[in-house]
Amino acid sequence: MNWGLERLKTLPVSLRLVREIHEKLMEGVRGGQWRPGEFRRSQNWIGPPGSTLATARFIPPPPHEMETALGDWELFLHREGPPRSFLMRVGIAHAQFETIHPFLDGNGRVGRLLITFLLCEKDILKRPLLYLSHYLKRFRQEYYERLQAVRDQGDWENWLKFFLRGVADVSDEATIVARKIVELRESNRRLLTEKMGKGAGTAIAIMERLFDHPIVTVRAIAEDHDLSVPRANTVVNELTKLGVLKEITGRQRDRIVSYEGYLSLFQDEPVADAAPEMKAGPEETTVADTTPPAA
Repeated sequence: MNWGLERLKTLPVSLRLVREIHEKLMEGVRGGQWRPGEFRRSQNWIGPPGSTLATARFIPPPPHEMETALGDWELFLHREGPPRSFLMRVGIAHAQFETIHPFLDGNGRVGRLLITFLLCEKDILKRPLLYLSHYLKRFRQEYYERLQAVRDQGDWENWLKFFLRGVADVSDEATIVARKIVELRESNRRLLTEKMGKGAGTAIAIMERLFDHPIVTVRAIAEDHDLSVPRANTVVNELTKLGVLKEITGRQRDRIVSYEGYLSLFQDEPVADAAPEMKAGPEETTVADTTPPAA
């Protein structure tokens, strides 16, 4: 995400950027053996593990048609239109990308990142705060079904309703979390000011840094704040007693502490009111043709 946002400063969202993002994304992870950064040259298909072309749930366009579809997709991204419709255009672009399925693996991961890149490129988002992956995972089964209904029946309306509902839900959640972060910061500042006396300034400086690095070693705290390790240990012990930090190694040396109150704001919560058909189902698997691509 961060690498791609930095790249957007010199390169618009385009097929070139998509390839670069894919190459970066697939370094050392699942699917990294399937030509990172290159569009596929062989047929792939989508279905449960063990499926074949004959039993696949969906078969994306073959390579020669894929190239034409990708060209049309790129033109669609940069076609001018009313600003109010841009969220819908992003939803359409995401569905098109997942249908074209241009890589042998990693299409879902790239496609979800593209949602944020498109919104940041147009300055609709100033920061990458809209992370739809959580919503799409929460309602994974409906996500697959809505995409497939577009492919089978051209049902764009219900796909866009689902997509825009996700944008609204995630925006509301991000706003709530942002407010809680501000409240936590202010309450912790008051606590440290009241309880730590002359040492409050150093403790508050350490706490502020924890918003960037909520899990950190005591040695790193010492280096970041120009403290001796014994002094850093003393401050960390005081912060731990006050419940701001939690030691997570159980060791006396080379300790690691976490800003538990901050991290807890990002924990997943169960979706109690989700309809049964909207709960996450089994993960859909992309099965790639094992035939070696043409040179």
